[in-house]
Amino acid sequence: MADALRDRALRLLARREHTRRELIDKLAPQAEGPQELAAVLDDLGSSGLQSDCRYASSRLRARAQRFGDDRLAHELRAKGIAEELVRAALTGTEDELTRARRVWARRFGQQPAAPGDAAERARQMRFLAGRGFSAETIRRVLRAAPDDE
Repeated sequence: MADALRDRALRLLARREHTRRELIDKLAPQAEGPQELAAVLDDLGSSGLQSDCRYASSRLRARAQRFGDDRLAHELRAKGIAEELVRAALTGTEDELTRARRVWARRFGQQPAAPGDAAERARQMRFLAGRGFSAETIRRVLRAAPDDE
Protein backbone atom coordinates (compact mmCIF):
# COMPACT_ATOMS: atom_id res chain seq x y z
CA MET A 1 0.00 0.00 0.00
CA ALA A 2 2.89 2.39 0.69
CA ASP A 3 4.00 2.09 -2.95
CA ALA A 4 0.53 3.02 -4.17
CA LEU A 5 0.47 5.97 -1.79
CA ARG A 6 3.90 7.09 -2.95
CA ASP A 7 2.82 6.78 -6.60
CA ARG A 8 -0.27 8.87 -5.93
CA ALA A 9 1.85 11.52 -4.18
CA LEU A 10 4.28 11.59 -7.10
CA ARG A 11 1.41 12.06 -9.57
CA LEU A 12 0.18 15.03 -7.52
CA LEU A 13 3.67 16.51 -7.33
CA ALA A 14 4.17 16.04 -11.08
CA ARG A 15 1.30 18.44 -11.74
CA ARG A 16 2.45 21.21 -9.38
CA GLU A 17 4.23 21.83 -6.09
CA HIS A 18 2.25 20.84 -2.99
CA THR A 19 2.88 21.60 0.66
CA ARG A 20 3.20 18.74 3.09
CA ARG A 21 -0.17 19.64 4.58
CA GLU A 22 -1.85 19.62 1.18
CA LEU A 23 -0.47 16.15 0.53
CA ILE A 24 -1.65 14.96 3.94
CA ASP A 25 -5.15 16.23 3.18
CA LYS A 26 -5.23 14.61 -0.26
CA LEU A 27 -3.59 11.30 0.65
CA ALA A 28 -5.06 10.62 4.11
CA PRO A 29 -8.15 8.79 2.79
CA GLN A 30 -5.95 6.30 0.87
CA ALA A 31 -3.44 5.73 3.68
CA GLU A 32 -3.73 2.79 6.04
CA GLY A 33 -2.67 5.00 8.92
CA PRO A 34 -0.94 8.23 9.85
CA GLN A 35 2.39 6.44 10.30
CA GLU A 36 2.37 5.16 6.72
CA LEU A 37 1.49 8.60 5.39
CA ALA A 38 4.17 10.28 7.49
CA ALA A 39 6.77 7.75 6.30
CA VAL A 40 5.91 8.35 2.63
CA LEU A 41 5.99 12.14 3.05
CA ASP A 42 9.24 12.01 5.02
CA ASP A 43 10.78 9.96 2.21
CA LEU A 44 9.57 12.45 -0.43
CA GLY A 45 10.91 15.34 1.61
CA SER A 46 14.30 13.78 2.22
CA SER A 47 14.71 12.92 -1.46
CA GLY A 48 13.85 16.51 -2.44
CA LEU A 49 10.67 15.65 -4.31
CA GLN A 50 8.51 17.67 -1.92
CA SER A 51 9.61 20.89 -0.28
CA ASP A 52 7.58 23.51 1.56
CA CYS A 53 10.38 26.00 0.95
CA ARG A 54 10.26 25.40 -2.80
CA TYR A 55 6.45 25.68 -2.74
CA ALA A 56 6.66 29.04 -0.94
CA SER A 57 9.19 30.40 -3.44
CA SER A 58 7.13 29.20 -6.38
CA ARG A 59 3.90 30.65 -4.98
CA LEU A 60 5.54 34.03 -4.32
CA ARG A 61 7.07 34.17 -7.79
CA ALA A 62 3.63 33.64 -9.27
CA ARG A 63 1.69 36.09 -7.08
CA ALA A 64 4.05 38.71 -5.63
CA GLN A 65 3.69 41.11 -8.55
CA ARG A 66 -0.03 41.59 -7.81
CA PHE A 67 -0.34 41.29 -4.04
CA GLY A 68 1.07 42.73 -0.81
CA ASP A 69 3.06 40.97 1.88
CA ASP A 70 0.06 40.57 4.21
CA ARG A 71 -1.97 38.66 1.66
CA LEU A 72 0.97 36.56 0.48
CA ALA A 73 1.86 35.59 4.05
CA HIS A 74 -1.77 34.71 4.79
CA GLU A 75 -1.97 32.48 1.69
CA LEU A 76 1.23 30.65 2.63
CA ARG A 77 0.12 30.13 6.23
CA ALA A 78 -3.24 28.81 5.00
CA LYS A 79 -1.39 26.18 2.96
CA GLY A 80 0.51 25.02 6.04
CA ILE A 81 3.84 26.75 5.53
CA ALA A 82 5.75 27.34 8.77
CA GLU A 83 6.10 30.93 9.94
CA GLU A 84 9.91 30.99 9.59
CA LEU A 85 9.62 29.80 5.96
CA VAL A 86 7.00 32.49 5.29
CA ARG A 87 9.29 35.21 6.64
CA ALA A 88 12.28 33.86 4.72
CA ALA A 89 10.33 33.67 1.47
CA LEU A 90 8.99 37.22 1.84
CA THR A 91 12.45 38.67 2.43
CA GLY A 92 13.46 37.29 -0.97
CA THR A 93 10.76 39.23 -2.82
CA GLU A 94 10.81 42.72 -4.27
CA ASP A 95 10.11 45.62 -1.90
CA GLU A 96 6.39 45.90 -1.07
CA LEU A 97 6.30 49.64 -1.77
CA THR A 98 7.67 49.14 -5.29
CA ARG A 99 5.13 46.41 -5.99
CA ALA A 100 2.28 48.54 -4.59
CA ARG A 101 3.22 51.48 -6.79
CA ARG A 102 3.31 49.24 -9.85
CA VAL A 103 -0.10 47.71 -9.01
CA TRP A 104 -1.54 51.15 -8.33
CA ALA A 105 -0.16 52.62 -11.56
CA ARG A 106 -1.56 49.76 -13.63
CA ARG A 107 -5.00 50.32 -12.16
CA PHE A 108 -5.25 54.08 -11.70
CA GLY A 109 -2.64 55.83 -13.84
CA GLN A 110 0.34 57.97 -13.00
CA GLN A 111 -0.78 60.47 -10.34
CA PRO A 112 -2.33 59.53 -7.00
CA ALA A 113 -5.74 60.93 -6.16
CA ALA A 114 -5.88 64.66 -5.47
CA PRO A 115 -5.86 65.37 -1.72
CA GLY A 116 -9.31 66.99 -1.94
CA ASP A 117 -11.02 64.01 -3.60
CA ALA A 118 -11.77 61.89 -0.54
CA ALA A 119 -14.09 59.42 -2.29
CA GLU A 120 -11.53 58.57 -4.98
CA ARG A 121 -8.75 58.36 -2.43
CA ALA A 122 -10.84 55.97 -0.29
CA ARG A 123 -11.57 53.84 -3.37
CA GLN A 124 -7.87 53.57 -4.17
CA MET A 125 -7.05 52.76 -0.54
CA ARG A 126 -9.67 49.97 -0.51
CA PHE A 127 -8.25 48.57 -3.73
CA LEU A 128 -4.70 48.40 -2.36
CA ALA A 129 -5.89 47.07 1.01
CA GLY A 130 -7.81 44.34 -0.79
CA ARG A 131 -4.61 43.35 -2.51
CA GLY A 132 -2.97 42.87 0.89
CA PHE A 133 -0.73 45.90 1.09
CA SER A 134 -0.01 47.35 4.53
CA ALA A 135 -1.54 50.64 5.69
CA GLU A 136 1.87 52.33 5.74
CA THR A 137 2.60 51.21 2.18
CA ILE A 138 -0.81 52.44 1.00
CA ARG A 139 -0.26 55.81 2.68
CA ARG A 140 3.11 56.18 0.98
CA VAL A 141 1.75 55.21 -2.44
CA LEU A 142 -1.12 57.68 -2.24
CA ARG A 143 1.02 60.65 -1.31
CA ALA A 144 0.74 63.38 -3.92
CA ALA A 145 4.46 63.47 -4.68
CA PRO A 146 6.21 60.08 -4.60
CA ASP A 147 9.59 61.76 -4.14
CA ASP A 148 8.64 63.10 -0.70
CA GLU A 149 9.95 60.04 1.08
